[in-house]
Amino acid sequence: MSAVLQAPTLAQAAIGQAHRVKALQAPAHAPEWKQMLEELGFVAGEHVAVLARAMPGADPLVVRIGQSTFALRRAEAECVELESSGKTGATHA
Repeated sequence: MSAVLQAPTLAQAAIGQAHRVKALQAPAHAPEWKQMLEELGFVAGEHVAVLARAMPGADPLVVRIGQSTFALRRAEAECVELESSGKTGATHA
């Protein structure tokens, strides 16, 4: 049995931890989510962070992408793959 390493997703990110978008992977049942997320600014290399999660159930998530803040359903946040990095903290202009 071989293990396939999954890229971390925005839905799994810790609150307040800075990341960069690596790629988008929309589910087969909702391929239009990829375009919707791109139009919101979720593109490779963009800074992103989870600011908060709703209670109970941690759905939706409040996320910051670039200079914009959005509420995303957890299923949508699962589409956003993050670059794996040993760095923490964000650089703000």
